[in-house]
Amino acid sequence: MQIRRAEENDIPKILALLNQVLEIHAAIRPDIFIPGTTKYTDKMLYDMLKDDQKPIYVAADDSDSCIGYAFCQLREQPFSTNMVQFRSLFIDDLCVDQSCRGCHIGEQLFDYVKQEARRLGCYEVNLNVWAGNTAAERFYEKMGLKTKERQLEYILEKPES
Repeated sequence: MQIRRAEENDIPKILALLNQVLEIHAAIRPDIFIPGTTKYTDKMLYDMLKDDQKPIYVAADDSDSCIGYAFCQLREQPFSTNMVQFRSLFIDDLCVDQSCRGCHIGEQLFDYVKQEARRLGCYEVNLNVWAGNTAAERFYEKMGLKTKERQLEYILEKPES
């Protein structure tokens, strides 16, 4: 297995993996996520592949087929004037094909992202995880991530169908 920047020929597999993630989220939060959709379109992915501020890394098997990905975003912090300035690498999405889970591919992807963050002069790697996605929470805790802040919500009413 190798980890590399995503390429145009990875787009169909990335879309399939995005669907796997969406189905997990739709099961947790059917009030927010629409089953059968994906976070990005193939056109959006094609454009993202050219954007060095939003690198996509893929884990590729021995036949160079994508079996996992990490969508990242370089961010300049902070969002206010009362904080120290620093750069972070935000993991927007990380997924390993369900048929390959448990083979330490996610760990290798995360380690690669950490190496890239160091190379890019980042202070931290950060991400969000949806409440209820306990498998992801356990994985990230195992990788050494700690809660930095929490986002809370108060739902006013159900959206109309």
